[in-house]
Amino acid sequence: MKTSNVNFTIELDENHVPEQMSWEATDAQERSPCKAAMISVWDSQNNDTLRMDLWTKDMLVDHMKQFYHQTLLAMADSIEKSINEKNMADDLRDYCQHFAEKLDLLAE
Repeated sequence: MKTSNVNFTIELDENHVPEQMSWEATDAQERSPCKAAMISVWDSQNNDTLRMDLWTKDMLVDHMKQFYHQTLLAMADSIEKSINEKNMADDLRDYCQHFAEKLDLLAE
């Protein structure tokens, strides 16, 4: 059996606010910088999702909006692929269109 690791390094300021972040994976070539991460894990003992949302203090608001939009779109793809819920995935994609319009993310 093969083991793979994903590691995050977060540099904090004196108030424990992320200043710099990077991640690396066992199969990746090198450590990569990042400005935000959303990590969700399923706690099967408590039937609950545990989450950690992190972003650096210099992440631009416009980039955060794009990050959320792209994450929601990825969730739609995952819903369709993992549990074969095409209708629900399409509903989420419709919401993502609304989300993008409301946050003015669509290119003219």
